[in-house]
Amino acid sequence: MGIILAIILFGFIIFFHELGHFLLAKANGIEVQEFAIGMGPKLVGFQRKETFYAIRLLPLGGYCAMGEDEEDGSVGNFNQKSVWRRISVIAAGPVFNFILAFVLALIITAWIGADRPIVANVDASFPAAEAGMKEGDVIKEINGKNIHLFREVTTHNQLYQNQPIDLTYERDGKETTVHLEPMLDEELGMYRFGFSGGAYEKMNVFDTVRYSGYVVKYWISSTLESLKLLVTGQVSVKNLSGPVGIVDVVQDTYNQSRSGGVPLVALNMMNLMILLSANLGVMNLLPLPALDGGRLVFLLIEAVRKKRIPPEKEGYVHMIGMACLLLLMVFVMFNDIQRIFFG
Repeated sequence: MGIILAIILFGFIIFFHELGHFLLAKANGIEVQEFAIGMGPKLVGFQRKETFYAIRLLPLGGYCAMGEDEEDGSVGNFNQKSVWRRISVIAAGPVFNFILAFVLALIITAWIGADRPIVANVDASFPAAEAGMKEGDVIKEINGKNIHLFREVTTHNQLYQNQPIDLTYERDGKETTVHLEPMLDEELGMYRFGFSGGAYEKMNVFDTVRYSGYVVKYWISSTLESLKLLVTGQVSVKNLSGPVGIVDVVQDTYNQSRSGGVPLVALNMMNLMILLSANLGVMNLLPLPALDGGRLVFLLIEAVRKKRIPPEKEGYVHMIGMACLLLLMVFVMFNDIQRIFFG
């Protein structure tokens, strides 16, 4: 079931990403040679006008072939369009991922509400209580960063375990900033500040839209923060996860949700889709060869210098980038298999 659900979830996210490229290409008069979900050998496909639509064997990606590395002089060729039109087409994929994440967040927030950053409980003898925090306080900032959801507090504490924080909370319209040092909870065997929250509450239409935006912002920020920790060596590359790891997470989520019936399974699957879609959007915007971000770098250079970098040179760079990404994927898959089955 985990494999089936992962294929459906990831397939839809990839479809929506490629749909962004496809729709903007059509809107700009660019001929799309193939629109494919999956990689490798074709399972099914059909031709309509100049575009071949296909579902391919390996559910590891997809593509919208527009002749980016070709220049045949035809009116519908990608490289015959203005640089800003091409930028809009390339950027559309990640943007559509963020749109999908927002739509799903909107459904969930309208359904069950949002976890506003309101303190629900303060444990006596812990730093939060000693600093004067009380039930009902609204957390506004941690270390100068604005807080809109309680999960942002939880994630910060997970990423920066055992580190002190400067926390700003609001009570009766007045803001107070306190310095909290984590304290060892001997019963649980972990360091804590001594406050909890995270209860979901429904809200009006305006706030539902607003907090849906906060949910998407949270996942984008979490992805960027994780990348920062990875680059600085604070998180090991062994923590990277790929398709095998995603299947494992989907299976675990399904197992934990199925006792609650279809509604709970659907809710948790949509939550995973928000995470994956926002993550895919961010990763594709990284300025790495073969990714949308890498292509955007070349297009922005062209916009500045008013002259395109020779297509064959750009093609070589993207080819090398693709080879490196494939090697990384193999490493991540091996790491996932080792962790899940032999860890």
